[in-house]
Amino acid sequence: MAPYPLPMASPLLPLVMAPVAFAAVLAFIVRPRSVRIPIKGRHVFISGGSSGIGLALARLAATEGARVSILARSAARLQEARDAIRLATGVDVAIFSADVRDADAVANAMEEAGPVDVLVCNHGVFTPQELEKQDLEEVRFMVEINLMGIFHLIKAALPAMKQRAKATGLPASIAIMSSQAGQVGVYGYTAYSASKFALRGLAEALQHEVIAHNIHVSMIFPPDTDTPGFAEEHKRRPDLTNIIAGSSGGMKADDVAKKALNGIKSSRFIVPCNFEGSMLSIATAGLSPQSSFFTALAEVLGAGFMRFMGLCFQWNWFSLIEKWHSKKKNM
Repeated sequence: MAPYPLPMASPLLPLVMAPVAFAAVLAFIVRPRSVRIPIKGRHVFISGGSSGIGLALARLAATEGARVSILARSAARLQEARDAIRLATGVDVAIFSADVRDADAVANAMEEAGPVDVLVCNHGVFTPQELEKQDLEEVRFMVEINLMGIFHLIKAALPAMKQRAKATGLPASIAIMSSQAGQVGVYGYTAYSASKFALRGLAEALQHEVIAHNIHVSMIFPPDTDTPGFAEEHKRRPDLTNIIAGSSGGMKADDVAKKALNGIKSSRFIVPCNFEGSMLSIATAGLSPQSSFFTALAEVLGAGFMRFMGLCFQWNWFSLIEKWHSKKKNM
C-alpha cells in the first residue's frame, strides 16, 4: 500500500513565523523585567514637593494612600503645600526643609523621614540663555541643583531603601525628573540641557547597580509645564529659543504628575508625558533599559523612521537659526 504523501508546507509559513519568532526573542530579552510597584501604604519621598509637579505628585500619591514626605528649601512654602494637600485629600504629609546642594542637610532630612519605598527626585531649576552670555555662577547653580542634588538624595536614601526592599519583599523605585531638554539640545538651553542629559547616564548606570536589590529606576521626561516658575523662566528665553521651541506643546502639572506616577507604578525606565515625548523617547532610546515588550517593539520598528524625522527637525532648526541671523545682520 502506498504511503500517504506528506503535506506541502505553505510558502507563507516563513513569513508568518519570522515575526512571531522575532517577537518571542524581544519578549525574552527586555530587561529589567516589568513589575508593579505598589503605592498604597508605602513611603513616597518627593523633592521639590512644595509646588508645581512635585506638589501635584504629592497630592496624587496621598490620594492613593501613600505616606508622603516632601522636601524643598522654603519652610513657608512647604507649610503652604502641606495645608493644600490636607485640604484636598484629608491626609497630612511630612515636610522637610533642606537645600539639595547641601549633602549633609539632605542626609539629615532623609534620616528623620525614615526608610523610603519610592524616591522621586523632582527638584530642578531652569534659566535659559546662550552660554556666551550666561554667567558661570548661574551655570554652576543649575548643575549643582539639577545634577549634584540628585546624587545627594539618592546617596542619602539608598542604604535604607535596600534594607526596606529586602525586609518587605516589595519592589522599590527611584524616579528622576528630567526634561525633554534632557533628550534633545535646543538653542539657549546649553547649561540646562547639560545638567539634564547627565541624569540619563546616572539613571542607566544606577539601574544596573540597584536591580539586584529589587529597586527600579524611572526617568521622567516632561515638556514645558505650567508651574509657578515657568512664566518667569519663559520671559528669559532668547527670541530664537522661542521661535524653535515655541511650537512644542506644554502640559499642566497635574497631567504630568499622573503620567509620572503611572510610569513609576509600572516600573518603566523611560516615562514620556505626551505624544511628542513618546516619539522623542523612541528616537533617543539608544542602549537604555526597557521592561515593556510593546515599547521595545515600537523602538525597534520605529528607530529608522524616527532618525529620519530627527534629521528633518534638525534641518528645520538650523534653517530657522540661519534665517534669524541673516535677518539680524540686515537690520
